[in-house]
Amino acid sequence: MVPLFVWFLIVGPPQAHALGSWGFWVHSNLALVFVVLCLLWTGDFLFRGMATTRTPKLPPWAKRVHWWMHRSIVWGLFLVALGGFLLGLTSSTLLKAGLFLPIAPPMDLPTANDWIGAVHILQFYALGGLIVFHAVFHFWRHYFLRDNALRIMVPKVLHRVL
Repeated sequence: MVPLFVWFLIVGPPQAHALGSWGFWVHSNLALVFVVLCLLWTGDFLFRGMATTRTPKLPPWAKRVHWWMHRSIVWGLFLVALGGFLLGLTSSTLLKAGLFLPIAPPMDLPTANDWIGAVHILQFYALGGLIVFHAVFHFWRHYFLRDNALRIMVPKVLHRVL
């Protein structure tokens, strides 16, 4: 998820179009993969709950922050996916994810499409800020509380550098 999220923070539709037809194709296919992963993650959260464990070393305030951060990220990713669907729904033309999968039937609502587009961008970058805060929080846990928080999240091959 992290590489995809970083891609979309850097490369938006205007930048993808500027790269030519291959750039838009890559962007569109990555968006489809990203949305599928967001929906699977949300479904997993609804079915099994959070996949994280709290550490006993966390002070009470940090436990609350951790609880809210994780849920905000999962629901934020779902809302970004929903925003993309609403963009397709209010569009004047049929948008296709991955250039082959219709997103929604276009209803040609330009004012709604402008508003949803602005909210979609705002929520994505706000979520990006939350994810950066979340990463800083886990570095703080790992290096100051020494609870190996990063080792829980990264592949085993990277453990030797932590």
